[in-house]
Amino acid sequence: MVFQLDSWLHQRRELLEGFFTDIFGDAWPTDFRHPLQYSLQAGGKRVRPALTMAAWEAFDNTIEVHSPVLWPAAALELIHNYSLIHDDLPAMDDDELRRGRPTVHVAFDEASAILAGDALLTEAFYLLAQAPLGAEQRIKMVEILSGAAGYRGMVGGQAGDIHPPGSDADTVKRIHDLKTGQLITAAVLLGGVAAQVSEDSLERLRTYGVKVGLAFQLADDLLDEEEDAGPDGPPSLVKAMGAKATKEHAFELVGEAEEAVEDFPRPEALLALARFVVTRSY
Repeated sequence: MVFQLDSWLHQRRELLEGFFTDIFGDAWPTDFRHPLQYSLQAGGKRVRPALTMAAWEAFDNTIEVHSPVLWPAAALELIHNYSLIHDDLPAMDDDELRRGRPTVHVAFDEASAILAGDALLTEAFYLLAQAPLGAEQRIKMVEILSGAAGYRGMVGGQAGDIHPPGSDADTVKRIHDLKTGQLITAAVLLGGVAAQVSEDSLERLRTYGVKVGLAFQLADDLLDEEEDAGPDGPPSLVKAMGAKATKEHAFELVGEAEEAVEDFPRPEALLALARFVVTRSY
């Protein structure tokens, strides 16, 4: 049977939306809740939490309304959304639109956007602390996500994007790994930790995450090139390597990612997501 990724993503996205509805309920002040909900309702396929759930399911685990993996999956998506809110601010990328809608600081105001991002960041770690998992698992997940989100990962990559130390291929790959790859690697590791997999399986998930993370950013660079980002945009591998070589490299990475996880009990979602990141049109 052919794996139906769209249907799989839709079902997992609905579970995640329900989880967000529960955590951002009446306990949050109404005026403050609105920018948080606005950010989380911006659409998208929720690829990062989907990777967390796919890693969990790859080891014969089912996913339901209260499955333990939803806590780290939701935490990861909160981190991602916080980063988008802050990246869009005038002091950073100064973007006024995201997915066809006004960005949070435009729809509300800059102060609300900053606070909303701060709230999402801290709520992510609250969720990990509250996850219905063992203490060692929760501590490990905090270590994974904080490392991927902070200066060792996403924040460090954003700093390199704003003030690039160079534009050669190796430097751009390093920035991409920090800004995008680390969080994608964290996504599958969180699912593996929740599933209590072996160290060998965690390393294979790490290999998958590193490969898919770079392939994801290469696909982004190719899409940006099609939209004519221009020579003044941030460094990219398309500029360093050319579009043809970049596309070939992205597909090579996906093949290597697939090899790392293809022997897992149920790798179908991981395999489909790896292919999706390089064939998507947005």
